[in-house]
Amino acid sequence: MPDLSRREFLAVPAVLASRLAARTNVVLFMTDDHGAWAMGAYGCDEIHTPNLDKLAAGGARFTRAYAATPVCSPSRMTYLTGLLPSHHGVQDYLIPEDTFGPKSRRFLHGLLTFTELLAKAGYTLGMCGKWHMGNDEHPQAGFTYWVTVPGGGGTYRDPTFVVQGEPKKIRGFKEDILTDYALEFLERHRSRPFFLMVPYYAPHTPYDYQPETYRAPYAQAGFRCFPRRPMHPGQNPRLRKLHDDTEAMRSYCALVTGVDSNVGRVLRRLEELGLRENTLVIFTADQGWNAGHHGVWGKGNGTIPFNMYEESIRVPMIWNHPGRIREGLLIQEMMSAYDFFPTILEYLGVGAPPDRRRVGRSAVPLLAGHKVAWNNRLYFEYAYVRAVRTENLKYVERTAEWPSELYDLEADPGETHNLIGDPAYRKTLEALRRELAEVFEKLGAPPLSEWRRTTSQNLHVYPKP
Repeated sequence: MPDLSRREFLAVPAVLASRLAARTNVVLFMTDDHGAWAMGAYGCDEIHTPNLDKLAAGGARFTRAYAATPVCSPSRMTYLTGLLPSHHGVQDYLIPEDTFGPKSRRFLHGLLTFTELLAKAGYTLGMCGKWHMGNDEHPQAGFTYWVTVPGGGGTYRDPTFVVQGEPKKIRGFKEDILTDYALEFLERHRSRPFFLMVPYYAPHTPYDYQPETYRAPYAQAGFRCFPRRPMHPGQNPRLRKLHDDTEAMRSYCALVTGVDSNVGRVLRRLEELGLRENTLVIFTADQGWNAGHHGVWGKGNGTIPFNMYEESIRVPMIWNHPGRIREGLLIQEMMSAYDFFPTILEYLGVGAPPDRRRVGRSAVPLLAGHKVAWNNRLYFEYAYVRAVRTENLKYVERTAEWPSELYDLEADPGETHNLIGDPAYRKTLEALRRELAEVFEKLGAPPLSEWRRTTSQNLHVYPKP
């Protein structure tokens, strides 16, 4: 390579600055315990989500997006690393001792996150909301702006935030407050490329408080999107009180509407700052939620043994970028949380070193509207449960002390008939069982029976049904 002249050498920083300034900004919204069914754009017109519905109509909506794990902490770890739980080491939600305080651990330590790669590429990173991946009080994974309420839940009224390392008890509704900080981040960092992550706590329990403005649309609601079915025999006892409870339904809807209102606040500020055209906005959830579906209130641990019901794992997934992603684009190919890592990096033009443990694929061609070969097969993992979902089938395998399940989703979309012992499906079952074992073996994961050695977290003791 020839030596640069002084003039050429001095021009290099200007060129790099120009390229950096042209980078796409990102705002990533994430809800908690939010099934894809629970918003207007996905078919529930009774839940008031005008801002999210507009976001979906103006961009791409994945109709079959899934979490890799139906519970929060491991699911969030998968989004950030592209790894399944047996590799990132978190198999269930973190207890308070592991999450914050003197004994807390940074479970992402030693793992590569896409956010770190964005930081190295010149992005300024802000996190306003729920972390729940360990060492919650402290910035990590490339983030420098940090506002959170440590832990996985807690009250929505007058919470105590940790703002840049300082505890602050703030009066008001938790989701409104964290959005105030998200807006502050945009004001501070609008002149440079940014990645802003806004993980809302809603609509996670407790249903202790929602401002009246968010409850008002449901004063006379019939809650048609909430199935009224007999309680599942394996319902987690801790959530039984929510079963068929109208107030729980109203609270859940109000929390979703509270998120929608705050998403609208951020979108309006992007417009006011002249940033909207150069900002990719993504909306998704860490996992789904059953609210009467299958007779269950809860997610993967809403039943004992843990479940992999569609409502537990299917999430909303919307990508909106004016002028770059076509309005009204429906993407019907199945996408998993582990596909997020390669997709966001390719979309932003940021590279990552290879890792054979990553099973994800980039969905960028789908976002461009291209018809591409896409294998509709997804893999899931949650402690003693692994599963494979094909276009029409779902095989759920548990360790020996629990029953396994096989569903024909074409004939039985409600997953009501377990075909595990049906002779007509014997060869199908054998093939799926073999495939599931081979995939995890190829990824270097231990057999399912040895799942406990994949994690160092303090595991929960669940009540018996």
